[in-house]
Amino acid sequence: MHQVDQIYINGQFVTPHGEQLFDLFNPATAQCIGQVRLADEQDANNAVSAAKQAFPEFSRTTKSARVDYLKCMHAAVAAIETELTGAIIEEYGAPVSRARWMAKHAASVLLDAAAVLADYDFTRRIGIADVTMQPLGIAGLITPWNSNAGFICGKLAAALAAGCTTVIKPSEMSAIQTSIVTRALHEAGLPPGVFNIVTGRGETVGTVLSAHPDIAKVSFTGSTAVGKQILMAGAQTLKRITLELGGKSPVLILDDADLKKAIPMALQAGFMNSGQACIAGTRMLVPAHRLAEVEALIVEEMVAIRAGDPNDSDTSIGPMVSLKQWQRVQRYIQIGIKEGAHLLAGGLGLPDDLGAGWFVRPTVFSRVTNQMTIAREEIFGPVLSIITYSDEEDALAIANDTPYGLQAYILSSDLPRAHALAARIDAGRVLINTLAHEPRAPFGGFKQSGIGREYGTFGLEAFLEPKSVLS
Repeated sequence: MHQVDQIYINGQFVTPHGEQLFDLFNPATAQCIGQVRLADEQDANNAVSAAKQAFPEFSRTTKSARVDYLKCMHAAVAAIETELTGAIIEEYGAPVSRARWMAKHAASVLLDAAAVLADYDFTRRIGIADVTMQPLGIAGLITPWNSNAGFICGKLAAALAAGCTTVIKPSEMSAIQTSIVTRALHEAGLPPGVFNIVTGRGETVGTVLSAHPDIAKVSFTGSTAVGKQILMAGAQTLKRITLELGGKSPVLILDDADLKKAIPMALQAGFMNSGQACIAGTRMLVPAHRLAEVEALIVEEMVAIRAGDPNDSDTSIGPMVSLKQWQRVQRYIQIGIKEGAHLLAGGLGLPDDLGAGWFVRPTVFSRVTNQMTIAREEIFGPVLSIITYSDEEDALAIANDTPYGLQAYILSSDLPRAHALAARIDAGRVLINTLAHEPRAPFGGFKQSGIGREYGTFGLEAFLEPKSVLS
C-alpha cells in the first residue's frame, strides 16, 4: 500500500497540517492501493509565503541561469521515466504505450521551455520606449488528473522561465505520480521556495490560490464549471488567469477524404487517452451520402479497439480514472440510447471479457443530431458521435455550433480546401490530416474552452507583464 504523507514547501518535504486522508485506487481493478494525506488552507498559505519570500531574488535571475535550471529539471524528470510510467499505469490506468508517452512528455516540456527561453528577448525598442517583459509574481498552478506529470511540469516550466515563483496544486487522485515527480524536481537543486507542491482538494487549496492577494497569476486546466469559479474568485484581486477547459472537438471528414485512412485516424482522435482528453475528437462529422460507408468501416475498425489491462500492449483503452467517472460515462451512454441515437458499437456496462475495474465499452453512436445531449456536453470517456452534413457550409455550421472551441480536426485529400476551412473554424488549434503536437505553437481555446494560451512564446508571455520606459 502506498502512503503519501508529505508535501513540498520551501525546498523541504514536510508533513501537511491537514489531516484528511484520501484513498487512492487502481482503476483497472477498482482496488484501493494507498492513501494520501491532504494539505489544507494553512498548508496552502505556508506555500504562498515561501513563494513570496523567494520571488524577489528569483525574479532577478539571468535568462541563462533559468535555462540551466530547466535543463537540470529535464534531466531529473527524464531519469525517473520508468518509475513514473509504472505509476501512471497503476494509478491512472493509461495503456502502456500512452503511459510511456506521458512520462516522456513530462520531461520534454521542460526542455521545450528552455529552448523558448533561450531565444526570447525580454526587452525590445518600440518608438521612444524600451518595453521590458517583467515576471508577474507568484503563480498558482492547478492541474488535473488526466496527464498529471505533464501538466505539473509544463505549467511549472513556463512560470519559471518567466521568472515567477510558484505554488502547484495537483489533483489528489494522482498523488503517487506527484510524489515521484516532486522528488525528481527536488533533485534539480532550485532555490527553496521557487516551487512548492501541495496536494489537496480544490475547495481548500484551490480556493486559497484563486483568492489569495499574493497570488498574481492562476493557471488552471480542468472543467469549464470549475474554471468559471476560479475566474470569479480571481476577479476580486484582478489576477491574471489562464484557463484551459473543456472541449467537444469536431472531426470533419470531407467528402474527398480517403475513408480507409480517415476513419482509423478519426477513431484514434476520439479515443485518445481512453477518451479522457479535453482535445478528444468526439464529434465525427461525415458527408450524409457516405454514411453507410463510414458506418461499415467503423464497425470493421472497432474490432481492434480493445478496452482492458493497461499493461497489455494490445490494449487501446484503459479504465476510467474513478467510479464516479465511470458512472458519468454510463449515464451519457444511457442518454444517447434514450434520445434515439443509433448504437453502432459498444454500449452500457463492462466489456464482455472484464469482470472488474472501471472499464467502459468503446462506444460509437451514429445518426446523431448536433442538438442531442451526447453531441453537446463533454463526456470525457470513450464515447463518439457520428453526425452527418449535407455540404461544406453545413459541416462548418455544425462544427462551430458548440459552446466549446478547443481543438478541431480536418481529414481531406485536398490541402488548400482543408486550410481554407480551418481558417473558419472557431477553435484554438486545428489539425489537418495529423494527430501531431507542436510544443512551440500556442494551445488554448475559443469560447468556453478557456482563456489565454500555453506552450511556446505565448505560454511564456502568459506569466509576464510588459513595462514601458520612455526616454
